[in-house]
Amino acid sequence: MDSIITRLEELTESVAAQLQFISSDDLLAFVEERQQMIDEINHLKHQTPFTPLQKERLQKIVEFDTVLLSKMTSLKSEAADWLQYRGQAKVQRNAYEAAYTPDSFLMDKRN
Repeated sequence: MDSIITRLEELTESVAAQLQFISSDDLLAFVEERQQMIDEINHLKHQTPFTPLQKERLQKIVEFDTVLLSKMTSLKSEAADWLQYRGQAKVQRNAYEAAYTPDSFLMDKRN
């Protein structure tokens, strides 16, 4: 179990160190890999309980969650803003691209 906790510590610290430059895809890959490790730890804890040192190490890993969650929230907000902007641009574009009947005539009236 110590080896899994060590890998989880290294992965978490690596991502936390690069957090300001990390992309949403990289963050997604991190979350998926982390979840696999956590599932493995949960499976192993049924066979052997945590030692006090292991509990302390896991607690330090959990402390990174607030920073990671903050980054995820920031990326979510950016994506929502982009989608809103994209929707507004589409509405404006559609207003200028009104559908005209190709056989119609435009007639000007002279006074």
